[in-house]
Amino acid sequence: MSYTSINYLLYVAVCLLLYGIFPKNKRWWVLLLASMGFYAIVCLKYIGFIIMTAATTYGGGLWLESYIEKKDAYLKSQKGKWSKEEKSAFKDKVTIGKKRICASVLVLNFGVLAFLKYFNFFADTINSITGRTSVPNLGLFLPLGISFYTFQSMGYIIDIYRKKYKAERNYLKYLLFVSFFPQIVQGPIAFYSDLAHQLYEGERIRFENIKQGVLLITWGFFKKLVIADRLVGAVQTVPNDCDSFSGTAVLLTALIYAVQLYADFSGGIDISRGVAQLFGINMAENFKRPYFAKDISDYWHRWHITLGAWLREYLFYPVAMSKPFQKMGKALKAKFGMKISKVLPVSLASLITFLVVGIWHGANWKYVAFGVWNGGIIMVSTLLESNFENWKKKLHIENTNKPFIAFQLFRTFLIVLVGYYFDIAPDFSTAMHMMFMSVTDLHLGELLSKDFLTSITLSRADLIVVLAAMAVMLIVSLKQEHSQTTLREQICKKNFVFQSLIFIVLFYAVVIFGSYGPGSNPADFYYMQF
Repeated sequence: MSYTSINYLLYVAVCLLLYGIFPKNKRWWVLLLASMGFYAIVCLKYIGFIIMTAATTYGGGLWLESYIEKKDAYLKSQKGKWSKEEKSAFKDKVTIGKKRICASVLVLNFGVLAFLKYFNFFADTINSITGRTSVPNLGLFLPLGISFYTFQSMGYIIDIYRKKYKAERNYLKYLLFVSFFPQIVQGPIAFYSDLAHQLYEGERIRFENIKQGVLLITWGFFKKLVIADRLVGAVQTVPNDCDSFSGTAVLLTALIYAVQLYADFSGGIDISRGVAQLFGINMAENFKRPYFAKDISDYWHRWHITLGAWLREYLFYPVAMSKPFQKMGKALKAKFGMKISKVLPVSLASLITFLVVGIWHGANWKYVAFGVWNGGIIMVSTLLESNFENWKKKLHIENTNKPFIAFQLFRTFLIVLVGYYFDIAPDFSTAMHMMFMSVTDLHLGELLSKDFLTSITLSRADLIVVLAAMAVMLIVSLKQEHSQTTLREQICKKNFVFQSLIFIVLFYAVVIFGSYGPGSNPADFYYMQF
């Protein structure tokens, strides 16, 4: 039951009807049954994994909170009786105990994720090194959305460790937070403090939410069906047999992938957020026009925002503020001065974070290279930031200078495009070979050949439709980039005739130009595999 199927839309409609019929304090039951029902339909064989993750983090949260409260109460009872040293020693023991409980939950759940996701990769690597089948390939498959619900639930347990909120007492309510069906396929990843209360309170059905939700869903369909799915064939054809094509075809494939991936992922997120909004639930934005980024750090603050927020909160900051990194900063300060002592530890923490991002994307050395490439660029950029500012001053370049802004956008996109080669290639060596071909075997005259598009399974009609749709997407993005409110909010404030016209045009654009039905090449959402 794909998010772009009629069956899914009917499923959502039935759930919304039941949601409106049930009393306000019982509506979370509808969402829970809808979520578990959706998971059972799509991935019944692996439903035990999501139930286990919810159970272990639910129990771990209660255990951790009980431990903290008991120790805090005991500490208060000893007020005025203990010396400063005794109190400090007790607190240290409590911290160790908290860490052990939290770590046991994290290791268990991340361990399951790592085993399912990476065992075959390590088995294949060891077997290739030894030259024989030392470790059997178990043929493991990933449960739907395991990375997303694991990250979301692990954030919950870490926040309880940090005493940000009380542990949820109702297991079924917590299971809803972990399994909420609009986001289970590919996110966005939510923080418990942002999403849980919306799920449990039972928002009444509002016409305004229906309008905005339907508009966002339709916009997501437009990006997915009109753009992304029309380009799937071109993205899959060249990388699988790149030596049969020229560097021109390889470079064009990378450029097509940049469009296809964005339309696929952001379109899917729009559908997820739109469905949630039908129920009055506002989910976090996951994209903010990433190809308008002026540097690679800005790009990663605009692309897959919720994953970036999770990694900053639970990985980057803990690593950067850890005792080893603080000691490193002090040692660097004594030898190299204040600047290096501040910049280098942060840069290394950033590199570690992006290495995790790469590994998270998949069990393949090409994804490790993807993480190192992005983390390395950010690391170098951070180290040389002051130098760049000095060069700009010497050259009298202002940040508002339009040619300079255009240069920044082009430079950032080029850096991002290099990373995309690791995505589309089947392995690391092929990715490097494709990059080499893109530079050394470039013949732009091929683009004028009648057979060129056909060779990469892209027809002229498809190209015209995609270019027109991209123009629409660009106009919407430009409009949104300079607005404080979302475009759909602005549309919904207009008169009814204007609202209806926008929706009808968008709807028929999807119906007429969408890639679906017999002869089409539909594809699952790219991030479902994670």
